[in-house]
Amino acid sequence: MDIDRKTAYFVLFDIEKDGAFSNLALNQREKEFNPVSPAFVRELVYGVLRYKYQLDHIWGQLMDHKGRVKRADKILLRMGLYQLMYMDSVPDYAAVSETVALAKKYCTGRDKFINGILRAYSRRKNEITWPDKKKDTLQYLSVRYSCEPWIIRLWMDQFGAEKTEQMLAASLTTPKLCIRTNRLKTTPQQLQQRLELNDFDVEPMRTVEEGFYVEGSGLVSSVAYKDGWFSIQDESSMLAVCAVDPQPGDVVIDVCAAPGGKTLFMAERMRNQGKILAGDLYPARLELLEAQAKRLGVEIVEINGWDATKARKDLFQTADRVLVDAPCSGLGVIRRKPEIKYREEDPEREQLPKIQRTILEAASTYVKAGGTLVYSTCTVNLDENARIVEAFLKSHPEYERVEEQQMFPGEQEGDGFYICEMKRK
Repeated sequence: MDIDRKTAYFVLFDIEKDGAFSNLALNQREKEFNPVSPAFVRELVYGVLRYKYQLDHIWGQLMDHKGRVKRADKILLRMGLYQLMYMDSVPDYAAVSETVALAKKYCTGRDKFINGILRAYSRRKNEITWPDKKKDTLQYLSVRYSCEPWIIRLWMDQFGAEKTEQMLAASLTTPKLCIRTNRLKTTPQQLQQRLELNDFDVEPMRTVEEGFYVEGSGLVSSVAYKDGWFSIQDESSMLAVCAVDPQPGDVVIDVCAAPGGKTLFMAERMRNQGKILAGDLYPARLELLEAQAKRLGVEIVEINGWDATKARKDLFQTADRVLVDAPCSGLGVIRRKPEIKYREEDPEREQLPKIQRTILEAASTYVKAGGTLVYSTCTVNLDENARIVEAFLKSHPEYERVEEQQMFPGEQEGDGFYICEMKRK
């Protein structure tokens, strides 16, 4: 049995059954099974996740009868179809035979059914029909771009049909891998040279001087990574730190810090001079921050466990700069975490903006006169972004907006992201 496909199957099963995050499930199963080609596993897993509803639409049309299809059957049908449709490097016979081999092991008695569907696709793929876009735009977009209808409705109401389809199309693409240079240990030029000598393709970012797009396998296992020369971080996330613009000697507070990418980038830009108070509600996530700080040689971060919705009186007007990277719905990062596209609509979804506003209110008390307050999220939703800031500024005349940007998936290399820089008068 092919160990790579077996690994992908169990990752997808973990996500489907237990609601596991794709990146965590991948890391866990790769350690367990040690696949020959982790790159193949990841392409197959993320491909199936990105196209899930589209793949289900196709195998549904190829069934001779409308019977019950179990979870394991669905996962294998998606895996087989994705290989047939989108993985040109995989011969059709291998896509079918290896999927059927998995079915014999993990879907007892269903191997003939799965074999029949996959072979039927090869014969009848030109007969596949799609929902009529003019008659039912929502259904068409949901199937074509594989996304829950409530997300599509939200975006269409807020941003219009054209922008919505642009974001949905971007959700089917593979994002570039982004890294940032750790200036405490090296320079961007030295890092680029070192990575290129180790056969990585490296392209400098235009927006962040420490940033690069990188292609190649084994990046995190490289000596340069272990030496703390760089970290993996999306371009849009780096831009939030650029908005904070921390300077050596500053006192900075990051109220929702874990797992710590922005915190550590700020420390690097401060040249380990000054102080950063980094807090989060979850101790396990703070442990990740602490481990990365050691790898990078960051020494000015003081890690705290706290509830960011509750203002600390001892921090009142003590910070030159405060970052509120608020918990959010994550709709801007569905390229990287496609499982987000399939979350059911939460009837208490309106509670999230209330939490975000409460965190922003508390954090605003920490900023000195003349200091900077930055609010950011990795989502595309006016209720969690612009409307939060608008309401905050109306009730806090001591603050003024300096710069605001909503980054949309598909318009730039980075993720969908919202950043607003405010100044305390």
